[in-house]
Amino acid sequence: MDEVDDWFVKLPKDDAERVAGAIDQLAEHGPMLGRPTADTITGSTLPNLKELRPGSIRILFCFDTRRQAILLVAGDKAGQWQKWYDENIPIAEQRFAKWEVGGYDEER
Repeated sequence: MDEVDDWFVKLPKDDAERVAGAIDQLAEHGPMLGRPTADTITGSTLPNLKELRPGSIRILFCFDTRRQAILLVAGDKAGQWQKWYDENIPIAEQRFAKWEVGGYDEER
């Protein structure tokens, strides 16, 4: 997703390294990656919505039908705990729905 890419390139070096490490673990372990690096999200219409958890940063993602991880929304939830999820879960759901119908050209 361009939105996640744009967010990532603006991160401070330390945060970018932590995020890259979590993404590398996701690439290596796929759907089997669990806590503390990844966890399942509750309160979503998507039963397989998950999050990467490098520090206070969260990256919401789903696996598509090809078992490819789609990074949907990213941000730092420090000081926003539940509010961050309330705002970003609906965005992730919308982006994944768009992905499923071919609304993004990336990685297709």
